[in-house]
Amino acid sequence: MFSKETYTSRREELRRLLKGESGIAVFIGNVEAPAQYKDNCYKFRQDSTWLYYFGIDEPRFAAVLDLDSGEETIYADDFSIDDIIWTGPMPTVAEQAARVGISKTEPYSKLDWAVSQAIVQGRTIHSIPPSRWYNTLKAQSLGIDKPSEALIRAIISMRLVKTPEEIAELDAAGVLGQKMHTTARKGIRVGRVEQEIVGEMEGVTLAEGWGVSFATILTQHGEVFHNHGHACVIEPGKLMVIDAGAEGNSHYASDFTRTYPTEGRYTPKQRDIYQTVYDCHELAFSLTKPGTAYRDVHLAVARLMLDRLSQLGLVKGDLDEMVAEGTAGLFMPHGLGHNMGLDVHDMEDLGEDLVGYDPDQKRSSQLGLRSLRMARRLTPGNVITDEPGIYFIPDLIRMWKKEGRPFVNYAALEEGYFDFGGIRIEDDVLVTADGARRLGGTRLPASPDEVEAAMAADAQGA
Repeated sequence: MFSKETYTSRREELRRLLKGESGIAVFIGNVEAPAQYKDNCYKFRQDSTWLYYFGIDEPRFAAVLDLDSGEETIYADDFSIDDIIWTGPMPTVAEQAARVGISKTEPYSKLDWAVSQAIVQGRTIHSIPPSRWYNTLKAQSLGIDKPSEALIRAIISMRLVKTPEEIAELDAAGVLGQKMHTTARKGIRVGRVEQEIVGEMEGVTLAEGWGVSFATILTQHGEVFHNHGHACVIEPGKLMVIDAGAEGNSHYASDFTRTYPTEGRYTPKQRDIYQTVYDCHELAFSLTKPGTAYRDVHLAVARLMLDRLSQLGLVKGDLDEMVAEGTAGLFMPHGLGHNMGLDVHDMEDLGEDLVGYDPDQKRSSQLGLRSLRMARRLTPGNVITDEPGIYFIPDLIRMWKKEGRPFVNYAALEEGYFDFGGIRIEDDVLVTADGARRLGGTRLPASPDEVEAAMAADAQGA
């Protein structure tokens, strides 16, 4: 947790942003979720918006902020002796509320009465979209299942800009994420099962933090974006995509991707594609600065990618026309990056377009660009990912060929790339006053030479 003053000032700023609004704002924290039966639950993870404004990392809490009077109330229940037998001594609700600057507490059941009274009085009820099933049902039972855009926009405007104390937590999560990636890289050896490496790298996050910030992607089939299966044996001559992040005990996240040759050296064909992705990655970072729309950075990356693929004979035609047509989407069907913070895809539960797009921006319908989660004009304090990639997806290539899409050398792709896989490189980036910096301390090896040198050193130390 941060200091009491941090949470108090955050709620004060929220009320300031909502100055033209009246009524109450209702916040519902997460509850424990049974995995198989009531007493065997999934690992508890608190709602991130709740953490941002209230900080209490315990289940079954809620709060009401009165936008007219300024009164703040926490709703939760103290532990009974039956609970304490299992959990040991626990702080009271009043003690936990005091740590975040709130003096008024009520039993959890009184939340229903407070909201119903506000509804009877004709007051406006402000709430946010629930991301968990319990919260959805609770909101419906309270009659507040229509989210408030005013509240959502106010929260987004605050959480998009990270404060120095948040940046410190993101740096720490980055250091932990880099440590897990280094552990993974050192474990790559032909003949091992992918799952062994996943266990080793995730153990790092559990030993020093909360755990992983999302389900680990570690695969020799990098053309499958969210490949969470880890049963394959590591084969010679393959590319291993590792997309994984750590979540610190404060719940701030990291998210890195590296692509390794399973035998420690890239083949000439792999190096050509890897160098292209790396150069796109460096270009994106060089363009990241206040005032620049990240959508424009995505398009600049697409242009460089198509230029390099043209030199390799995989696409052909006028570069401007290819960019306009969205040809890069065949090779990079995802967007360049996303926001990061308390969630690895920060605040997307509040609405992806509201979070990632300025009011005057519209999402594209083109493959790739339409999946861009962060298009906004950048401002200091934004934390985003820079993650270009090139993938050869046989089914997608066949579909484009059948549709007669122009500019693509389908014969070259069919002859030499259907078994290639994919390559992605990703770092976490903070927008600063005059540019950007990468989060997490010492950067993971990223260029092809750096990767090969690191893997050679790993082999010598094994």
